[in-house]
Amino acid sequence: MPRLMFLVSSAHSLPLDDGTTHPTGYFAEEALTPYERFVAAGLDVDVVTPDGRPPYADPYGLDPIFHYPDEDEDFLASVTRTFAHDVDDIRLTLRHLTELGMIAARRVFFALREEGLTASDARDLVDRAARICWEQDREFVEVLVSENLAGPLSASRVQAALDAVNLDSRAESDRVARALSEIEGFRAPLDLSRMSVEQMAAYDAVFAPGGHGPMVDLADDDQVQRLLAVLHEKTAPIASLCHGPAMLLAAPAGTDGQWIFDGYRVTSITNEEEYQTEPAARPVADESQRPTGAVPWQLESALRNAGVVFDDARAPWTSHVVVDRNLITGQNPNSSEAVADAVLKSLDVL
Repeated sequence: MPRLMFLVSSAHSLPLDDGTTHPTGYFAEEALTPYERFVAAGLDVDVVTPDGRPPYADPYGLDPIFHYPDEDEDFLASVTRTFAHDVDDIRLTLRHLTELGMIAARRVFFALREEGLTASDARDLVDRAARICWEQDREFVEVLVSENLAGPLSASRVQAALDAVNLDSRAESDRVARALSEIEGFRAPLDLSRMSVEQMAAYDAVFAPGGHGPMVDLADDDQVQRLLAVLHEKTAPIASLCHGPAMLLAAPAGTDGQWIFDGYRVTSITNEEEYQTEPAARPVADESQRPTGAVPWQLESALRNAGVVFDDARAPWTSHVVVDRNLITGQNPNSSEAVADAVLKSLDVL
């Protein structure tokens, strides 16, 4: 079976543009989901860090907001699509999706059904409440109750629906952390700096998950430069996710003097998404205005300046994967499964 290098940042802190630092590392979901898919498909996977130090899971990536059950996320996506016929007419921020309690929409819907409402009537109440949340930046539970959209449900029953999904999310976050801690490669990774060119060339593909860590130790690493040159020469799949494409910035120039990825279609976390996450202090409407305490540079801008054709999804926080020749990139954590499948397809495994 193909041999894949799972290249993970070993950074623990990210310097910010106000002179402070912020805890960082790899993003748990972006690491575990692809890793498990690769192993399940039969790939020979080696976890590697730039210096052989064990990688560190960014605490932010283990927040329950990033581990909502798939069925609840899918239901919420179907609700938010009712806000506008054209996705360009609506902008959903990370705050809308994680801090206003709208993730409870599916649980509330089924609670209304249990009280005898038809599916159509129950869905209408949920959709109306969610739209008010989005338009007025209000909590979902509060809107349902105060706007008389909870139907026969009491305030405590609505709150119980939100509490239930949060409990499930915490349980999933704990499962992810536990699963990562049990992977031998994450406890004792191989050291990229000690690998010869021949050892690098023995890999059939490389994959780098995100988290802000890659911006610290993959974007300008000499050994990453060697690795990318070797794998690109043999047209092996070079894949990365979210902040993982920062490693592409370490790539060398080709024989024609141009950066080897010049003109490639690439995606990554966008500037818009970056401004909505830690360690950004607050969202900004004008991307030329960086919030205080933000990351010192934005990956989307850096990739564009390097020479890629940047290709992002029409709406933030939606799954988006770009494949251009041997280069595979995913936009954000929601792209974890799709980018892993793209790698498997490129290796003729899926």
